[in-house]
This record gives sequence, structure tokens and C-alpha cells, in this order.
Amino acid sequence: MNIDFQKNNRLVPVIIQEDTTLQVLMLGYMNEEAFEKTQQEKRVTFFSRSKNRLWTKGETSGNCLIVKDIQIDCDNDTILIKVTSNGPTCHTGTISCFKEETAKGFLYELQNTISERVDSNDENSYTNKLFKRGINKVAQKVGEEAVELVIEAKDNNYELFKNEAADLLYHFLILLKAKTIKLEEIEEILKNRKIMPPR
Repeated sequence: MNIDFQKNNRLVPVIIQEDTTLQVLMLGYMNEEAFEKTQQEKRVTFFSRSKNRLWTKGETSGNCLIVKDIQIDCDNDTILIKVTSNGPTCHTGTISCFKEETAKGFLYELQNTISERVDSNDENSYTNKLFKRGINKVAQKVGEEAVELVIEAKDNNYELFKNEAADLLYHFLILLKAKTIKLEEIEEILKNRKIMPPR
């Protein structure tokens, strides 16, 4: 990666973004040494302007940032790092330094949790128990949840409707797991359709 470290006193801004939810977690700065250390160790290391030294996020709190992807902007002077975190990012105890706590993107966290429950064969997990019953039972459950959603749609109880919608999405993700399809693949189809009507 050809990053221009000559600007701004050899420091470049680094945007940290959660890999699954795409939530912006924080902004920091790196010099060339911090960037190389981040690449090598797969944990985010900044150059701390206040401490005037390299600083690996989580070296005190334990809440480190594990690197999933690194991208450079079009001018080669800003870095975007997608990460997974094992605790709050901000020193105040919040997920994001920007105080933003959102449910957007949570479906990807849920997709990962479903995969973990199935792949680890968690015997106490409803998700795993349903998955092990086979594709027919999973598909049947999705059908049942869809019918329940349609029934609630005819009434005006919005809480019940939202809960049935959540149940449908949850079981739909289990069905995707059973079909070895990722939610991203479905999103890609919708993205490619844009405003085109479905076939």
C-alpha cells in the first residue's frame, strides 16, 4: 500500500469501522511505524500524539481492535480499517467514540452468532437444535413465521407485528445458513436490481 506519510507531520488519519455493522468506532493517527506494526500484528496500533509514542489500542483496557480489512482513500493519505472489537472502543465505556449506538447492521452480528452456534454444535442452542433437524424443518419454520407476520399485518398491534417480523428475519438467517448462503449475497442481488422490479 502506497500511503503518503509526508503530509501532516508524517501522520495520517485512520478511521476505525466495525467490520460487521459498519459503525464508525473512532478516529486515530498513524505514522509509518504504527502502520507496519498494525499490519504485522493484525491489531490496531496508533501513534499517540499526547504520549508521543506508539500505542496499541487495548494495551491497558484489553479492548483491542482486530484488523479485518485495510483500505486507503483516493489521495493515499487517509486509512480506513475495518475491525472486530472485544469490548467498548471509547474510554468512556461506549461502543463508539461518537456516542453512536445503532441497531443498523446487527443482522450481520446475528448471522455470525447463528454460524457460531451451529459450527460449535452448541447442544443448548435453539438455533443449533433447529438446524440439526434439517432443511425441511428450517424451511417449514420460516413458512410458519411468514404466516404469523401476515396475520399480524392485518391488525394494528405494531409491537406484535415488529416481533413477528424479527422472528421471520431470525429464522430466515438460519435458513440461509442451512443453504450455505450469506446475507451479503442476497443484498448483492437487491443492489443489482436497484429500482428494477423483481422477475
